[in-house]
Amino acid sequence: MSALSARTMVGVELLRHPRPWTGFGAGTVLVLLVVATLGPFRDSLPAAVPAVVLVLPVVVAGLIGGRLAAVAVAVEGALALALVFLGAGAALGVSVEEDLAALIVFLVVAVVVGGLVGTVATADRQRAAAEAARVVALQELDEARSGLLRSVSHDLRTPLAVIQAVATDLRSGTAYDDATRDELLGLVGTEAERLDRIVANLLSLSRIEAGTLQPDRQAVDLGELVTSSAERMERVLEGLAVTLEVAPDLPLVPADYSQVDQVVTNLLENAARHSTPGAPIEVTVAERETALVVTVADHGPGIPADRRDEVFEPFRSGGPGSGSGVGLAICRAIVEAHGGTISAGDAPGGGAAVRFSLPLHR
Repeated sequence: MSALSARTMVGVELLRHPRPWTGFGAGTVLVLLVVATLGPFRDSLPAAVPAVVLVLPVVVAGLIGGRLAAVAVAVEGALALALVFLGAGAALGVSVEEDLAALIVFLVVAVVVGGLVGTVATADRQRAAAEAARVVALQELDEARSGLLRSVSHDLRTPLAVIQAVATDLRSGTAYDDATRDELLGLVGTEAERLDRIVANLLSLSRIEAGTLQPDRQAVDLGELVTSSAERMERVLEGLAVTLEVAPDLPLVPADYSQVDQVVTNLLENAARHSTPGAPIEVTVAERETALVVTVADHGPGIPADRRDEVFEPFRSGGPGSGSGVGLAICRAIVEAHGGTISAGDAPGGGAAVRFSLPLHR
């Protein structure tokens, strides 16, 4: 969250809740001010005048502090009216019964008016807080989408630049031996596959946001799927010591083959991105009670403990060079759509290990 958003959220919390002690204090000060101003003229004032004026502190207390502050100040106003102003009623020919009636009427009116003002003010305050929170959420979403656009633009430019450079070089008529030509064409194929993965992630993200990500389950050999994904990612994993350990006789799992393949591909690409040349990447597939568990571990910088949940949120990334920040969010959405779980932790010997499970039964 940006500093501006954080300050705005503090303001939202202040708007959301009334401040009863502040309201009570302001109302008390106003009651004292009314007494100090009108008190010297109590012998010549009708009781209705201070009664009407003493409703004002109740209204102010309700606006600032809510209903309870308004009721408390209403009681203070009633005491001030009784002790300071109604005692002088005899000089104007007012009976004790009339004073008592005026006091009761004032107290009832002040409590009702103060309560209504406090309720309305609280409702308005909550509406303002909700609107401010909505603005903050939209601002953060805009910032996240802008960050995603920048990251995706960079991710798209890199493979496109490679493809364009190779195509230009091949079209220039430079004579290459067969091995070099095959290597260049293989590079084009690799970058085209990378573009395809980026586009697939963006399409999956749009389906997740639209709530239309539904697995088309079939019986899947998860060990074969992981092996096939690793072989297809051979160029991405080139230069890394990849080990694949698949437990024997694994049962089939009900899953959407293409979606789970996307999860494994994203995890392998993520591990390759954070690994140094020659570093090991361990991939294991095992059965744990009523689920199959896939673990992809690298020996890169790892994921800080306080960010292990955050990296699975949309538009978040693991740091510089981490890509667009949607891959792990898509992994979580797909795994959870299958009824499974996904988490990040430490790899043995240092680094990050991302583990997801798929239930054996729907």
